[in-house]
Amino acid sequence: MSVQAWMAQEAQLAAAGLRSDEIDAVVGRALQEDLRDGPDVTTMATVGPDVHGTALMVSRQSGVLAGGPLAVAVFDQVLGGDVQVDLEVADGGVLAPGTVALRVEGALAGLLTAERTALNLVTHLSGIATETRRWVDAVAGTGAVVRDTRKTLPGLRSLEKYAVRCGGGRNHRMSLGDAALIKDNHVAAAGSVGAAIAAVRSLRPDIALEVEVDTLDQLTEALDHGATLVLLDNFSLRDTATAVRRAAAYPEVRLEASGGLTLDRAHAVAATGVHYLAVGALTHSAPALDLGLDLT
Repeated sequence: MSVQAWMAQEAQLAAAGLRSDEIDAVVGRALQEDLRDGPDVTTMATVGPDVHGTALMVSRQSGVLAGGPLAVAVFDQVLGGDVQVDLEVADGGVLAPGTVALRVEGALAGLLTAERTALNLVTHLSGIATETRRWVDAVAGTGAVVRDTRKTLPGLRSLEKYAVRCGGGRNHRMSLGDAALIKDNHVAAAGSVGAAIAAVRSLRPDIALEVEVDTLDQLTEALDHGATLVLLDNFSLRDTATAVRRAAAYPEVRLEASGGLTLDRAHAVAATGVHYLAVGALTHSAPALDLGLDLT
């Protein structure tokens, strides 16, 4: 890769909120799993070292693409940069059955060695982007925003949250230290909602703070103690609407619905007037999108 091409790629990744060193690390670990016991025996036996080929990454179902830069990194690492990869669809783009998402040319042995690793990453991230888009579409017109959680696979959080953004969702916390989220166990440890809020404010008065409440009484307590972001955990539709009316006296307050959310009731929950829907299923339950790598 030329210096100019490398700089352009770095700029594109930075604009997308990705880091090339993190991508290379994830890809390196994934390839190590496949090659830890030696090279690709089947490919070595059936493909000559001088044979070159072209392959297309093709979608077999409708969805949203995410993970193109990771596929590029996989082919680069396996083929040592002696490969041409063209992304035919940008991340966040819509796929239909038969859509070519990526075209790659290089040594055929390398393409076959890289195939499964590239597909594993792209199908997983595209599944998250596709699931996110379903939720975003479900709440369209309500003004509510779909957000993710920390229910991510270890080591893949930033990439999975990138996929959420590709699907039109918004990220919540990236880590335990970039914002505070008081949950039921913290309330139990501190003694009350108000005590937990005071404790966090004493330690980090400047940090973004969200408070999880289980009841309308806890909501009132949180509001009385100055909470401006409140998570309504497993509230019924009726109680969610009541919480929205109660919080209307505090213009700066934002409410987030969480727990027990399903796609078929997402619009009804969003229509109550909550500002966010916290959906762990975006990352922990999204099925992989079916894509394949076909030689031409």
